[in-house]
Amino acid sequence: MSISDHPDPASPFALDEAETYRAWRDQKLSATGWPEPVAIENPGALSDVEKQALLNTCRTRNFALFRVNSPPADIEQALRAFGRRMGLLDLDQNLCAEDSGVSAITVKATETDHTYIPYTNRPLGWHTDGYYNAGDHQVRAWLLYCARPAAEGGANEMFDHEIAYIRLRDENPEWIRALMAPDAFTIPGNTEHGEEIRPDHGGPVFSVSPRDGTLHMRYSARQRNVVWGDDPLTREAAAFLLDLFKRGDEHIFRYRLSSGEGVISNNILHRRDGFHDEPNAGAKRLIYRARYYQRLPVK
Repeated sequence: MSISDHPDPASPFALDEAETYRAWRDQKLSATGWPEPVAIENPGALSDVEKQALLNTCRTRNFALFRVNSPPADIEQALRAFGRRMGLLDLDQNLCAEDSGVSAITVKATETDHTYIPYTNRPLGWHTDGYYNAGDHQVRAWLLYCARPAAEGGANEMFDHEIAYIRLRDENPEWIRALMAPDAFTIPGNTEHGEEIRPDHGGPVFSVSPRDGTLHMRYSARQRNVVWGDDPLTREAAAFLLDLFKRGDEHIFRYRLSSGEGVISNNILHRRDGFHDEPNAGAKRLIYRARYYQRLPVK
């Protein structure tokens, strides 16, 4: 899917459309409080009612929580069916994914040259998934499912990227223009076993899909292996985001997934606390993750 840094003039993301933006902004900010998890009987055979409840929540927040009543024996295949039922078809087959395309996120060796933080018990900073992907393979949605929580810690924080856009634009609209530049945010290439598996990937932080007019964000709060555009506005916007995460926001949602619970999202900003496992007591954190090139069909 291609991206655009020139939104349709009628879009709330067009910087010259103040009235359209204000109406959209007010509606977005009106969604407060904690969303209740949607009860799901069988993720491998999602009912029409369950699907619509998830989409309704995602329509206002870009994410929804769910709770599975009867966890299936083959969770990877059930999650693939869950994604397809939600309109998510193309899995992002990342470096550490299983053959099914679903990644088992737990503390383990990954047989790679680098230590990938998701597969450790260390904290994971604010980011959107696939921020290192090429422009035509952007992760638009993801699905998390908790098979087993850690003994202690491991809570997630989630922040709708559209709210982050609002905070930036309200402070300085020129920051949005800077973050839509094609060289705003670059991730250096990756080499594994002496072979380049990914070249440098640069692109905008915010972009608007020409297909459906939705907003997409590529972002990582990492200070290393991230190259920001070398201009004052881009650097100011990046610093503002870091400060925003430190200060907090009423729309940041904090939740520790229990066994059988999960999240489905239009690739919102998220982070993870560090955690402590006790494998001998059956408390070794295991989260399944699926990432997709499609966005949830909520419009």
